[in-house]
Amino acid sequence: MPYVTTRDGTRLHCTDWGEGRPVVLLSAAMADSRMWEFQAPFLAGQGLRCVTYDRRGTGRSDVPWSGYDYDTLASDLADVLDHLDLRDVLLVGYAAGGGEAVRYLSRYGAGRVGKLALVASTTPFLLRAPDNPDGLEMALFQEIEKAIRTDRAAWLRSLTWPFFAGPEADPASTPLSPRMAEWLTDLAMDTSPRAATEIYRTLFTTDQRAETAAVQVPTLVVHGTADLGAPYPLCGPRTAELVPGSTLLTYEGAAHGLFATHADRLNADLLAFAKQ
Repeated sequence: MPYVTTRDGTRLHCTDWGEGRPVVLLSAAMADSRMWEFQAPFLAGQGLRCVTYDRRGTGRSDVPWSGYDYDTLASDLADVLDHLDLRDVLLVGYAAGGGEAVRYLSRYGAGRVGKLALVASTTPFLLRAPDNPDGLEMALFQEIEKAIRTDRAAWLRSLTWPFFAGPEADPASTPLSPRMAEWLTDLAMDTSPRAATEIYRTLFTTDQRAETAAVQVPTLVVHGTADLGAPYPLCGPRTAELVPGSTLLTYEGAAHGLFATHADRLNADLLAFAKQ
């Protein structure tokens, strides 16, 4: 079963490994399920059923023109969970995947979800607004949109080490080899430019403060202090403050790519949370 077909006919490439409590891993904005190189085999080997899929417009899934808003992405997730009839799921949302997970719970409820982990999540709201004065300027999204349109490959390559090493962009500061970092970054080129632009628009402009505060399942928030993609002060602590009873784990010095640079620690934290 390599594909799940959604309600609008989009085929999503899906993997389903292992047995036990299901863990569903939702990827970062321009990544596909191959980003879970370090997590999926580990979790499946620890007595869990690990499900990953390539978001529409990314990786090996279909590439429709539309459907990159959180409502559609959440309905895609609902179709995957329903197709596999998954229950008591640990839903792990990474970066934009955190927004997808929160929107899923808002629209479809927690009937299939037992726990939520938000890792480097872009929740609750990135954009500067009168009631969000320290948010990011819209001009930053416009720069991203232009970079995707003019020379996406060069833009992605320039982000490789900031993504994994933080503002100092020092490759020596991470345990990741240059080749691994480049491969993980290059996966983003398998996302269509249309999908990349529209997913970034969605994560950048969507105010999820109310729906984040409405999450009712046990929630783990994991965030690095050197995260540039989802700035720590704007995302990690604020998400944890909004979700009732959530637990915040702060990874000091970790950047947005902590799934790779801090893989062992993240694996252990996700496993412990799943087994609680």
